[in-house]
Amino acid sequence: MTAETFVVGPVRSAAKPPEARGLARDEVRLLVARPGTVEHTRFRDLPAYLRPGDLVVVNTSATLAAAVDGRRAGAPVTVHFSAALPDGTWAVELRPGRRADGPVEGVRPGDVVELPGGRLVVASAYPDETAGTSRLWRARVLVPAPVPAYLRRHGRPIAYSYVPDDWPLESYQTVFAVDEGSAEMPSAGRPFTDRMVTALVTAGVVLAPVTLHAGVSSPEAGELPFPEPYRVSAQTARLVEHTRAHGGRVVAVGTTVTRALETVADEDGRVGPGSGWTDLVLGPDRPARVVDGLVTGWHDPGASHLLLLEAVAGRELVASAYSAARAEGYLWHELGDAALLLP
Repeated sequence: MTAETFVVGPVRSAAKPPEARGLARDEVRLLVARPGTVEHTRFRDLPAYLRPGDLVVVNTSATLAAAVDGRRAGAPVTVHFSAALPDGTWAVELRPGRRADGPVEGVRPGDVVELPGGRLVVASAYPDETAGTSRLWRARVLVPAPVPAYLRRHGRPIAYSYVPDDWPLESYQTVFAVDEGSAEMPSAGRPFTDRMVTALVTAGVVLAPVTLHAGVSSPEAGELPFPEPYRVSAQTARLVEHTRAHGGRVVAVGTTVTRALETVADEDGRVGPGSGWTDLVLGPDRPARVVDGLVTGWHDPGASHLLLLEAVAGRELVASAYSAARAEGYLWHELGDAALLLP
């Protein structure tokens, strides 16, 4: 059984935030999968499944209002700002509409997109500049303010066809969001609340931060993740090492946290501080070395995220979790329900 096949049949996508469905953030459903057992509960019960001395690592990246409407060659397009690149350009995706199911076709270097109060010029394919076609493009963004400030004024959160209505940026921020930079919300952290953090600390669970700015996702294509900027501090690295040395579990909140921690792990699983851009792809050829458990949302079949889940929890546990979630009607995607995988 593979990541492409273990979700069979339709799934239910969350079309609105839980708050609009009459729920608090931490009242979404939580599936807890351990070897041989699957339990169904609510996210507010997460502390009951962790132990004193466990370390929960969270992502402090805040979500940008990364979608902006523009025009290319007279036709409307939506620009998704995916990542600020080191040379001052941006990785962007062009879509033919607000919730179009795929990118604009026929984009070429030199194309100009007119934006509110500015424009962008396509420079090259991204990340492979030699590619003749690409989903993402490196672009020079010519606007009258730094791009994050420009997006705060003219942008809105990226949304896909399964979310038919617009929701404010606050709906796409986690309680940990302090470092602006993600094109799309690090959504595994969304169900956490101040109440939840207090409950974890009271139970003797330690929390530690990393930052990884998530680029645009690809719900339509099973492609590998793009390079993303990350930072793991010396303090967080020490906490990981201390936890592992004293028998605690390192539980990552989301695939972004997992990618950051595993990037700074050596072959023996020792973790040190680090920052930069990661192109790490976890999967059968690169299993997890540090992360013992994972809080996650529900991803589309074929998504590279699923290979990462298998790298942490193993194929059998992930398959049983997904089968149970589908049978029980869990809600998929960034505004949906959650899982705790404890291999």
